[in-house]
Amino acid sequence: MKTPATFLVLFTALGLASLAQAQAPATPQARPRKASNDPDAGKSINQNKATPPERIKAMKDFKVELLYSVPIAEQGSWVAMCVDNKGRLIVSDQYGSLYRFAPPAPGQPLDPSTIEHIPAPIKAANGLLWAFDALWVGVNDYENAENGGLYRITSSHHDDQLDTVEKLRAMKGRGDHGIHAVLPGPDGKSVFLITGDGTTPTEFNRSRVPLHWGEDHLLPRMPDGRGFMRDVLAPGGIIYKISADGKDWEVWSSGFRNIYDGAFDKSGELFTYDADMEYDFNTPWYRPTRICHCVSGAEFGWRNGAGKWAEWYSDNLPPVLNIGPGSPTGMVFGYGAKFPAKYQNALFCLDWSWGRLYAVHLQPQGASFTATKEDFLNGSPLPMTDAVINPGDGAMYFTIGGRKVQSGLYRVTYTGSESTAPAPAPTAGEAARTARHELEAYHHEDTGALAAAWPKLGDSDRFIRWAARTAIEQQPVNTWAEKALGETDPAKQVEALLALARCGGIDPLHRKPTDSPIDTALRARLLAALEKFDWATLNNEQRICLVRTLQIALVRFDRPDDATVKSLLAKFDPLFPAPTYELNRLLCEALVYLQSPNVAAKAVPLLEKAPTQEEQMEYARSLRMLKTGWTTPLHTAYFEWFLKAANYRGGASFEKFIEFIRNDAVASLSDSEKTELAAVLAKKPVLKSPLEAAATALAGHTTVTPWTLEQLNPPAELKGRNFDTGHKMFAAVGCFACHRFGNEGGMTGPDLTQAGGRYNARDLLDNVINPSKEINEQFVPTVITMLDGAQHIGMIVNLNSDFVSLNTDPTQPNQQERVDRKQVKSIEPSKVSLMPPGLLNILSKDEILDLAAYVLSGGDPKSPVFAPH
Repeated sequence: MKTPATFLVLFTALGLASLAQAQAPATPQARPRKASNDPDAGKSINQNKATPPERIKAMKDFKVELLYSVPIAEQGSWVAMCVDNKGRLIVSDQYGSLYRFAPPAPGQPLDPSTIEHIPAPIKAANGLLWAFDALWVGVNDYENAENGGLYRITSSHHDDQLDTVEKLRAMKGRGDHGIHAVLPGPDGKSVFLITGDGTTPTEFNRSRVPLHWGEDHLLPRMPDGRGFMRDVLAPGGIIYKISADGKDWEVWSSGFRNIYDGAFDKSGELFTYDADMEYDFNTPWYRPTRICHCVSGAEFGWRNGAGKWAEWYSDNLPPVLNIGPGSPTGMVFGYGAKFPAKYQNALFCLDWSWGRLYAVHLQPQGASFTATKEDFLNGSPLPMTDAVINPGDGAMYFTIGGRKVQSGLYRVTYTGSESTAPAPAPTAGEAARTARHELEAYHHEDTGALAAAWPKLGDSDRFIRWAARTAIEQQPVNTWAEKALGETDPAKQVEALLALARCGGIDPLHRKPTDSPIDTALRARLLAALEKFDWATLNNEQRICLVRTLQIALVRFDRPDDATVKSLLAKFDPLFPAPTYELNRLLCEALVYLQSPNVAAKAVPLLEKAPTQEEQMEYARSLRMLKTGWTTPLHTAYFEWFLKAANYRGGASFEKFIEFIRNDAVASLSDSEKTELAAVLAKKPVLKSPLEAAATALAGHTTVTPWTLEQLNPPAELKGRNFDTGHKMFAAVGCFACHRFGNEGGMTGPDLTQAGGRYNARDLLDNVINPSKEINEQFVPTVITMLDGAQHIGMIVNLNSDFVSLNTDPTQPNQQERVDRKQVKSIEPSKVSLMPPGLLNILSKDEILDLAAYVLSGGDPKSPVFAPH
């Protein structure tokens, strides 16, 4: 097992040989062969049987049954499922046909003879829905993209034989990012179609998303380092609302990466589960898989390469919940299940690559929601594809499969003593959501929109503001531009000016000059209005909105004249650096674009002091385009950073992104600067492991204390701790290498952002000191035992019919080992965490308590844990 050995580098680099020896792993990465008399030697794992229930861990009192192992040669690998009007299940082979059967009786497996092959000449269904007396099918044909689109299948003789196929809309998808699920609309008159970012947008009758989307990158965007989707532009993945006859199409929301499914709650609110881009691990633009509340007119900011918008950008909406790395597939609410009330109202979300089914519990928050998740069940391997609740028996059915791996059908039932009577729908938050819906009624051109929406532009609720601004953006600009420029309430005006900036200008990748309803003179007035804001009176969200509006107003037009640039610098240069990373990121970009002569002297120290590689990369990315204000020492410090960054780790595109940044920075140099900097430009990095690099921050730490929980004896409530020390220690001992914290850090360990809501100081430190005592279910390593007795230990991150890929070193998320499935004897969960003990032993007690306080505070320097005694 590589991971514990990796952490030894940290101790060795500090000269702590005794500690390194003490922490040596008892288990090597590949264990020796078993003795030749082993009775199991030479027996391969059954490749034709789905993962057995005994290898699936479900929540207490829930029972998982394997009903059917799908014969791959005859019925393929199942990826989509629905319940028809007679309570039967319809399933699809990812590359082949459709099948139908009635669920078996309780406690019984599925009889293969009861499985009907549906005769309709159609294949490659990724989405299935029974609605309006027909089977609706989202086809994503991997072998012939021209066959993709939305279809409807009916019975030509009304004899229950589905044999007539009608192509409602031809659509073109790309690979796994194409046409996906079909959902029943909550109004009973429509369906919704889920499409990924590889789907070419189709024609539509109207759009709730204002039709002036753009890339909106003030500085040049870097495409993906491996070229993935580099030619795909906004709006990314789209959700369409479609009439029952299939003729009327409306864009509902957009800006997704690769959504596969969605689900409506009882009140008609739509949620989806968007994919991450694993190539982006440990970059500032990495976005975890996430649950999104898909309100009318929503934009979620997917852009290709390094262009993904931060969730705190004012011109996109944040997720309800960040999940982590994975491959999102099916979604379903627990309505109709004979489960306890908590799980009837849960949103169940499936993860293909990590083999997880999450129960997501939504809590109203203003006009939207926040959420928590728990592992409802997991297994290894368990490539989950879709799930339904069968109203006939109240059971959950789910499938595994995809990419031609072994497929199976499972049933989940509740066996405990809690009541399973139908649970009432939650009603909390209805008033705020109703207020949002009233504004969403104006997400089209309407003469009453301004009167209804304008008063809500300054609302404290982000989703209310969004609904109001979207309503305004749908109206002709000449009916409200003067009102925006003359608004005297700063809270309303900052949103109104954002709307004005978004409606105008030239996005060269999407628009023509003649498309703009705003001329250069109006843009000049917009920029002048931005300068008039009193920064001191704005809260953090309003400040972010102000600077983001400045960025959009700049990028959608030609560069302002010199007088305007001088005026803007006089306003915004003194505001940098700001108190928050978010503002510093936006201000640094804007000042580099304006070629401020002062920004290098301010940003390079921020680059040097930033505790995480993500924050450092963001400053480095902006500075690459700066040509003014440099001194030789500043330039030298900047290029020295690249030598350090060569030791940072991330996803598959990480090294390329660093290379792109450096190449652009060198291209920005004059000939004389290249001569002056020749020595530093010629330097080659000394490559170290991530933890050797982290060890630099611990220089001078030579005392080793094998801390126990009793020795630390943390108080029930931490007080008077040091935020800066805690932040520094969190980075120094390598926590950021594996753990997400706020908008930074890795994703190969549990997200610690909300740890303060789950742990007190004692429990948190107990988990760090004794990492294998209770392993987070999402990150339980897998032990793969081969026929020759060798073992591989890590996290399964991908699989197909021939290979299993594992990450065996969480500090290097791009590292993978491929294991030949034909040589696998068994796949079992490990009882040993990939996180080794002893990581705190080189810190003092005060440093450990400061680190704990930092984690429990959620990174908030104003938390009570930092208040003086």
